[in-house]
Amino acid sequence: MFIPKTVYFETKSKDYELGKRLLDDYERQGVKLIQIENHNNIEELRKNSNSEFANMKQNIIIGIRKTHKFVPNYKVSDFLVPYTSSGCTAMCMYCYLVCNYNKCSYLRLFVNREEMLDKIIKVSNKSEKELTFEIGSNSDLILENTITNNLIWTIENFNKAEQGYLTFPTKFDMVDPILNLNHNGKIIIRMSMNPEEIINKIEFGTSRLEQRINAINKLKEAGYKVGILIAPIVLVDNWKELYEKLIEKLSKQLSERVKKEAIFELIFMTYSYVHKMINKEAFPNAINLFNPDIMTGRGRGKYSYKKEIRAEGEDFLRKTMAKYFPNNKILYIV
Repeated sequence: MFIPKTVYFETKSKDYELGKRLLDDYERQGVKLIQIENHNNIEELRKNSNSEFANMKQNIIIGIRKTHKFVPNYKVSDFLVPYTSSGCTAMCMYCYLVCNYNKCSYLRLFVNREEMLDKIIKVSNKSEKELTFEIGSNSDLILENTITNNLIWTIENFNKAEQGYLTFPTKFDMVDPILNLNHNGKIIIRMSMNPEEIINKIEFGTSRLEQRINAINKLKEAGYKVGILIAPIVLVDNWKELYEKLIEKLSKQLSERVKKEAIFELIFMTYSYVHKMINKEAFPNAINLFNPDIMTGRGRGKYSYKKEIRAEGEDFLRKTMAKYFPNNKILYIV
């Protein structure tokens, strides 16, 4: 279990059962507690240099989520839903949350979970069709669950919904606590996969590839609906070799039950000026993900692979997926 260096907390978080429990636990453990006015504006952390990025990830912020806006989505869900956490303790060098939060993409825990889940259930029950809600777009709920048990609580309480599904992606393998829950087939868990070399050099603090494969096999055995993300696809020098080996490995080690059902999402890496500056100062010995020969500007301060490079990548990946997973659907490639 992750033990933070410091916990910053909004005063009103003590008024919630989860907030009080977390703060009492951290106080007993001797963790330093600092009271704050607003989880979005912690001045002493904002003033830190980029080189402090990894150290800042050792903190946890506890607060109340004030924004509950559902954002329409047209990929794997009907809505992206703000939920019980944002940020992460891991340090993936491309993390899109860095674009939103800059170096302050540390883990924030929101203790008003009842309000958030109640709204999901009400919207789901009123709908004329079954809706799917993406609850993990801002954090990793498998990781968060090791601290809060929120995922266990969510799965158990979503059974109050008359219809609908919850879905989230993960890069972590700590799934044992949810295997024996009565989920009623309402939960879709999508495991993010990458070549081991990419995980080791870029996805700091996440589970290894073998662990992720084992975890998704266990989840399927427990009756969960599952999916596979190959994401983000990072076009390093030997990327074709790495990604073919990954896809071949998945074809051999994913269980037959997973392969029978799994839908794939393939996502190319996007990058930004913010990433470039943080990584340069926080991880000076790490590989440089910005390659001007194959990347181009995409909006203000953002980069993506050039059109012809991406087209070559998509063609290769579609052919490779057809070779090893001829019976599985690719939901999208972006």
